[in-house]
Amino acid sequence: MKITKNLAKVISKILKFLQRRLVMVVLLIVIQVVWMTYIVAIIGENSEILQKLLELFSLIVVIYLVNKEDNPAYKLAWTIPILIFPLFGGFAYLVLGNKQPARKLRKALEESISETDFLLGQEYEVIENLKKADFQAATQAVYIEKYGGYPIYQNSNTKYYASGEEMFGDLLESLRSAKHYIFMEFFIVSQGYMWETILEILKERVNDGVEVRFMYDDVGCVDLLPYKYYKELEKYGIMTVAFNRIKPLISTAWNNRDHRKVVVVDGHTAYTGGLNLADEYINRIERFGYWKDAGLKVTGDAVWNFTVMFLQVWNAMRKTDEGFGMFLPHKHHQADFKGKGYIQPYADNPLDRETVGENVYLNIINSAVHYVYMYTPYLIIDNEMITALCLAAKRGVDVRIVTPAIPDKKAVFLLTQSYYSQLVDAGIRIYQYTPGFIHAKCFLCDDKIGTVGTINMDFRSLYLHFENGVFMYKSEALPQLKEDMLRTFEESQLITKEMCEGTLPKRLAQSMLRILAPLL
Repeated sequence: MKITKNLAKVISKILKFLQRRLVMVVLLIVIQVVWMTYIVAIIGENSEILQKLLELFSLIVVIYLVNKEDNPAYKLAWTIPILIFPLFGGFAYLVLGNKQPARKLRKALEESISETDFLLGQEYEVIENLKKADFQAATQAVYIEKYGGYPIYQNSNTKYYASGEEMFGDLLESLRSAKHYIFMEFFIVSQGYMWETILEILKERVNDGVEVRFMYDDVGCVDLLPYKYYKELEKYGIMTVAFNRIKPLISTAWNNRDHRKVVVVDGHTAYTGGLNLADEYINRIERFGYWKDAGLKVTGDAVWNFTVMFLQVWNAMRKTDEGFGMFLPHKHHQADFKGKGYIQPYADNPLDRETVGENVYLNIINSAVHYVYMYTPYLIIDNEMITALCLAAKRGVDVRIVTPAIPDKKAVFLLTQSYYSQLVDAGIRIYQYTPGFIHAKCFLCDDKIGTVGTINMDFRSLYLHFENGVFMYKSEALPQLKEDMLRTFEESQLITKEMCEGTLPKRLAQSMLRILAPLL
């Protein structure tokens, strides 16, 4: 009897596992891949001419890749498997290798962004004032405005949060105070204390006549939320969009994820940073030791960038607005904002070849005179970033990078550690955050320049995802960030050259991972 009950429990767990949406989607894709591979192999074996044609096609794809204007590491990562599996490697690249969103989504996003260009004009006086204060910082702002599309502002304030739980209280207070509208955009939403607390506030605000719009990434939430969860939120009066909804087909849709974290309240207050809406982000539960994250609150004119950023994606997915006038920062807030420094919220997307997120990081590193400090959960970088970091250290800049000591993904952690030796040799100080997992994405340079946002130092964030950050010059948040970083260095373990040495199997595994890094 006891054996029967235990067997029933095991079967029940297996059925529940198989019913999980992520398992079903992955299973269907695997079946498709196996079937396509089988068909190609069978045809190839039975037709020497067709086999030669498939191999020729793969060779043409490799030649195309070599001559394509793309990151060399990404091209190499695809060239090797194509040459190893010439029968179906070329077709695999055509199906999975494209870094841009599916055509329909890409067209909708491009149209939505082009329709809002005129809303993000740069005030000439602000740039001129910044040039007088710091010409190099002004050139960074000009780059972000010209190639990212987002202007820089003076009349704004910032507040830095050294952890998720620090930001959570202020976020709840801002949501409760909303009188007109709330916009929220997140990569991950997981049912638990954090999300349920926010959801109850959103329901209350809707009942009081506040317009609430919520957007979550379908891939990020595939195994965390019920299927078509957006329909459930709509029942509460919360307008909801699941970004780039998954279809169980072989597709590039998995590549292009909405990794942004944006909250806008009544046009005058915004939040961003590394935090998603799940209990580990506020250390309500423990997953990988203490979860250290970073958040940023922005108030004032600069919030307009966040508002337009959100609406560009929203209207590409669900066209609801003819004009954005009702969402202006001063429309629902009459106070004058007189902030310190310069604030420039910006976004990056895979719609073009301009890697704004990476270039902002590179510009900060290249302009550093005294120091540049960094938080990143993943350190999977290309040759350009390695060169910039090493050159900065070699010219006497104090370069420090903090990565996790407890990883969330073991293979990615092994890959991150593979870069340590070269960086340490150049004089860079790498710290592993001993208490747990650091998920923050922050840069600080020379007490005057910094950025906080969602952009990891890995290929996915820098090349494939929809991301956002905030560039700051002498704002209130920067000394707060520095204080947090200095404290974090003390809590972390400094990596020595001896610690970078590993066993032969480990080094071989890292070498293979380095080749395939852009595809991970």
